[in-house]
Amino acid sequence: MGTALKLPIIDLSSPEKLSTSRLIRQACLDHGFFYLTNHGVSEEMIEGVLMESKKLFSLPLDEKMVMARRGSRGYSPLYDEKHESSATSKGDSKEMFTFGSSEGVLGQLYPNEWPLEELLPLWRQTMECYYKTVMDIVGKKLLGLVALALNLEENFFEKVGAFNDQAAVVRLLRYPGELNSSGEETCGASAHSDFGMITLLATDGVAGLQVCRDKDREPKVWEDVAGIKGTFVVNIGDLMERWTNGLFRSTMHRVVSVGKERYSVAVFVDPDPNCVVECLESCCSETSPPRFPPVRARDYFHERFSQTLASYSGSD
Repeated sequence: MGTALKLPIIDLSSPEKLSTSRLIRQACLDHGFFYLTNHGVSEEMIEGVLMESKKLFSLPLDEKMVMARRGSRGYSPLYDEKHESSATSKGDSKEMFTFGSSEGVLGQLYPNEWPLEELLPLWRQTMECYYKTVMDIVGKKLLGLVALALNLEENFFEKVGAFNDQAAVVRLLRYPGELNSSGEETCGASAHSDFGMITLLATDGVAGLQVCRDKDREPKVWEDVAGIKGTFVVNIGDLMERWTNGLFRSTMHRVVSVGKERYSVAVFVDPDPNCVVECLESCCSETSPPRFPPVRARDYFHERFSQTLASYSGSD
């Protein structure tokens, strides 16, 4: 394991929006990661989601493969995702289940794969409730604070068509946690950055998450991010980095095996697929021109998923 990284703790319940946004700005400049506390999602709800997640992953493989992903939604078995480009890497040692909103146009275009009710009677209800609660209570408020941190209007991401509470995606993850008998480091999730705007991560408290604050440094220095009960671990994604011209950091991170099974739930607060992400005027100048060309969110996700998911169909 690496050295422990002390991340800032942001209180989402604070009535002082401007001071909170300044703390978020500094965290995004320094780390691209922070803890979010007093966010309004109950510990009981998070524990319920983790419990139902364990039930799904404990099903026999043939029953899980009935829900195999189409596009990016559904079940993904071990080694289905591969972030490392090395030809010797067989893929990440993790299982995943990804779902999004069932409502609106996006829910019709990209239908979810759900387990049969007779197998897991409370599963869909638990997951849909979690999705709605996180987006209603946390997602919109946090993005508003991020906008203020960039000296923008609080509703900026809504006005430009980025925030769509039906565009977020939830990913359940199970890491077997087995250690390599040769003593080599084993990754449940190899080094990567997230694709979207922001990610909200809840874990079962098992260690393994590490960040690399300087992705260009060799050898890379990995620092441990501990799970703090009652908090979300929040990180900035690639599209937010593009919006801010690299000001806010989409930090490389990974999950290493620690000899113990690990469960986590990631909510990817992604922009509407039709949203065009281009450098904010406040983040560029004559001396600091835009580093990234404008890109439509749908096209960006298609390219990135094609690079990491085996047999990605491009339908999501």
